[in-house]
Amino acid sequence: MHLKSSVFRYWLVRRHHRKERMMRTVIVGAGLVGLTTAASLRLLGHEVTVLEHAPRVRAVGAGIGLWPNALREFDTLGIGDEVRRLGEPTDAWFYDAAGNPKRAAGYDASAYRFLMVPRPELTTLLADTTGRDRIRLGAHVTGYTEYDGRVEVHLGGERLRADLLIGADGVYSDVRAAMVPGSAAVEHEGNYAWRAVVPSGGERPEGTMVTIGGERTRGGYTRVAKGQTMWWVAQFDSGELSGSKRDRALRRARHVAESGWHDELLELIAATPEEAVLENQIMLVPELPRWTTGRVALIGDAAHGLSPHLAAGGTLGIEDAGVLRAELASGSADALARYESVRRARFEKVREHSTAIEYAVGAAESAERYAAFSDWMLTTAPAT
Repeated sequence: MHLKSSVFRYWLVRRHHRKERMMRTVIVGAGLVGLTTAASLRLLGHEVTVLEHAPRVRAVGAGIGLWPNALREFDTLGIGDEVRRLGEPTDAWFYDAAGNPKRAAGYDASAYRFLMVPRPELTTLLADTTGRDRIRLGAHVTGYTEYDGRVEVHLGGERLRADLLIGADGVYSDVRAAMVPGSAAVEHEGNYAWRAVVPSGGERPEGTMVTIGGERTRGGYTRVAKGQTMWWVAQFDSGELSGSKRDRALRRARHVAESGWHDELLELIAATPEEAVLENQIMLVPELPRWTTGRVALIGDAAHGLSPHLAAGGTLGIEDAGVLRAELASGSADALARYESVRRARFEKVREHSTAIEYAVGAAESAERYAAFSDWMLTTAPAT
């Protein structure tokens, strides 16, 4: 860790003068947001334990887009340069199904620029930054009990005592289930996505990141690292699924390919081994009555999982981690409530933008609504 971090120095000074013991924090979920939160809270001197249900730390997904607001948090963690070396800068365009490029007028070019990073490599870096010895694998959280001075995390017959519990365990969160019974994730009916990372070939290096096709489809491809290309296809109102995963992806991809446009996308999908194709029914987290209690907080998709068509879910979850750290560093007795208040207000706007983009008609309107979202996200991002 970079001991020169101003946040870290602040916490050390407070501990020295007030002789505070180290805060014991349990984080459930060793995904992108959970590991970022763990590394972030270590900057405050927290004694962190990460609990992961799976038998190993692994990335779910192919590639992820990171916007400048996420990269700033990684800079704070001292790993920003390493993250940038992992990925490929993307200067995205929207295309219609015939290959005509579209962009909305009146927005700075930054509204279209982000970094594509392969999830496995990013997850490995974050696990190493957190410290592998702080991650417990095969740990199934069944609930928790909260007391005035502590919280006990239930792990089967074991009780793990902590000062703070963070649920970063995604849309199927066990921590959320315990905090808000009846809050199980629901299907975004008919909304499916297919994707894979494959060796790069002769496809255009600038990619075709977002192509809007008929039958409410969208898709494209982009470089995620040197020698690696990610293709993806998604469809709202997909209807009945039949055939193999690759066949299903190809069928939708033809809606974003006309008159020879996007032959590379079709070729990438056709050449992908069936077992390498990821197919996901998109799940949504219902709006919750609360994200926090006295010593427990939800973060990332566990609190606000949305459809991935925004291509910013990871970035917004990383923002959560920075805001949580800043509130805890303030020493306020209501730090968790302040975190929730700030982030809930932000996600009210995110949901509005998400709905607007989902129901955009055609590439031009999609480009306009997406630029409105990304410009808003970047210009209002927290300066943590």
